[in-house]
Amino acid sequence: MTAVDAVTAAGIEHRVVRHGPVGSVAEAAAAQGVEVRDLVKTLVVRRSADDYLFVLVPGDRQISWPKLRALLGVSRLSMPDAATAKEATGYERGTITPFGSARPWPVIADERVRGRTISLGAGERGVALQVPADAAVSALGGTYADVTDPEVSRRR
Repeated sequence: MTAVDAVTAAGIEHRVVRHGPVGSVAEAAAAQGVEVRDLVKTLVVRRSADDYLFVLVPGDRQISWPKLRALLGVSRLSMPDAATAKEATGYERGTITPFGSARPWPVIADERVRGRTISLGAGERGVALQVPADAAVSALGGTYADVTDPEVSRRR
């Protein structure tokens, strides 16, 4: 099942946006006509062997590993390499979405997306799904939590 099929089957109001190639979160937000904070990155996090979860992170923020570890009650988390992430989800990095994933991993959405319309990956390059965050998180059986920090600029 594709991501678009999964969102449709869940009965979630959505808009498919075909925006073509982009090189950054800011470019993707501009191409879709949304604010960077509403472009939500779906990150795959490994708790242990064959145990993953999706973390939905606003485009202007990054995962706070201490907050996420405390929430999950674990001392160690990691991000899988690209091949392992594809195996776990069925999607390539940059296209990952919880909708239509190869396995229905748990979903944690940063609380800052609550009540907003967000743009998620749609399982293929240059395509996004704009959905109401609350409907999406509910349909995925997800939870909201404070699991991010402001994005730190990597420029020097």
